Amino acid sequence: MRLLLNLLWFIFGGFICGCLWLLGGFFLAITIVGLPWALSAWRIAGFAFWPFGKEIVDRDNHTGRSDIGTGAIGLFLNIIWFVFAGWYIALAHLIAAIGEAITIIGLPFAFKDLQLAQLALAPVGKMVVEKR
Repeated sequence: MRLLLNLLWFIFGGFICGCLWLLGGFFLAITIVGLPWALSAWRIAGFAFWPFGKEIVDRDNHTGRSDIGTGAIGLFLNIIWFVFAGWYIALAHLIAAIGEAITIIGLPFAFKDLQLAQLALAPVGKMVVEKR
């Protein structure tokens, strides 16, 4: 079932969504200052391409230890991200989720877009892992 959902997601928008996250990460990386956010954008791109069978977790909860992206610096980076990019990317995913949810059959896809919206709000300190 995961494979089928991932294929449908990929064909009907996941490819474009993932490519846009990769492109955004590329532009952030070439600025050098945007490198912390570029890594997060690329991590999100992997989730955006194939989201079914994966979940988003806090990195410090999953690994059991804090790092520079999960403490005060990570909070600061997430605030900057939210102000300059996160809110409107999350809004785009929210609008897509509403459109998918209206169709009823698109509910699984709407839930994944809502996860992407949540991740777009504060991506630093998060990681994508396989569901158990």
